[in-house]
Amino acid sequence: MGDNTLVLGHRVSEWCGHAPVLEEDIALANTALDLIGQTTLWLDLAGKVEDAGRDADRLAFHRDVWDFRNLLLVEQPNGDFGQTIMRQFLFDAWHLSQLTALMESSDAQIAAIAEKSSKEVTYHLERATDTVIGLGDGTEESHRRMQNALDLLWPYVGEMFVADAVDEAMVAAGIAPDPASLRAAYDTLVNDIFTAATLTRPESDFGHHGGKSGKRHSEHLGHMLTQMQWLQRAYPDATW
Repeated sequence: MGDNTLVLGHRVSEWCGHAPVLEEDIALANTALDLIGQTTLWLDLAGKVEDAGRDADRLAFHRDVWDFRNLLLVEQPNGDFGQTIMRQFLFDAWHLSQLTALMESSDAQIAAIAEKSSKEVTYHLERATDTVIGLGDGTEESHRRMQNALDLLWPYVGEMFVADAVDEAMVAAGIAPDPASLRAAYDTLVNDIFTAATLTRPESDFGHHGGKSGKRHSEHLGHMLTQMQWLQRAYPDATW
């Protein structure tokens, strides 16, 4: 969870100062800040559980690409504004349902982080939904770009719902839901929004896998980390 919000938070922050209009610039910056704030909570908890002397900063800025456990979707480049919004919508729809399920976690700390984060993510999903509909059902140009973005990113959706050994262990312990159990509600939501946006859902359900398990990331994550981690790598003991 922390790697997802960290990587997506950094990706969204790349729009700061470059968004199409001032309102979008502010909204995207706020979304990025929310995600980075959630990252601190998740990675601090991960460091505490690991008990190896690593805090959120250490986990965020001193791991190499093969140690990250994020969905491939969130590390995809921003592309144009439509691609960024479509990526956000596809992630937010899953993120909110995942957090809602985690609020029932047997681990009190995870449940508390999920409840706190869900308030921000509810807003993220509402905003992304409205924008997907507005652009999809907008001009010929905006519709074309949103459909292109959906076609490009849909193959990264399936990874959200595939379980590995870690998921199975957490399900058995009552810590987290079975990823597959979230798929039906996700499909209902996104299908309704695609219809409202006059977008056509790709017929193929082929899915890229490997980011969540750390087995194989796309080439984009390594390039992103060189930008995100350079200061801490150059000055390992730097503090604010």
